[in-house]
Amino acid sequence: EVQLAESGGGLVQPGGSLRLSCVASGFAFSSHAMSWVRQVPGKGLNWLGSILSTGTTYYADSVRGRFTISRDNAESTLYLQLNRVTTEDTAIYHCAEGFWTAGESVQTQGIQVTVSS
Repeated sequence: EVQLAESGGGLVQPGGSLRLSCVASGFAFSSHAMSWVRQVPGKGLNWLGSILSTGTTYYADSVRGRFTISRDNAESTLYLQLNRVTTEDTAIYHCAEGFWTAGESVQTQGIQVTVSS
């Protein structure tokens, strides 16, 4: 059974940084692409980026240059480094197995990130 658990969310000031983690279990993490997705309450899911098993990364235009996705295969952990955050980054952040595409659901409850002064 695939299990994913995010952590590291919270309150951050505009312009600040935060790192989210996602610990995975139940599948061969190192062989799978992984993704980060976020959702603003009342709105749909938005893809932020994905990382292949090779380490190659892809980002949405809205976060490219500010957010960085990485992975530690030895620890089966996915990371999302958020830099230079704005209030528009306030959302619930989810990690997902695979290269997430629009229309797919997410398997986790996610972690809240609030950007506010």
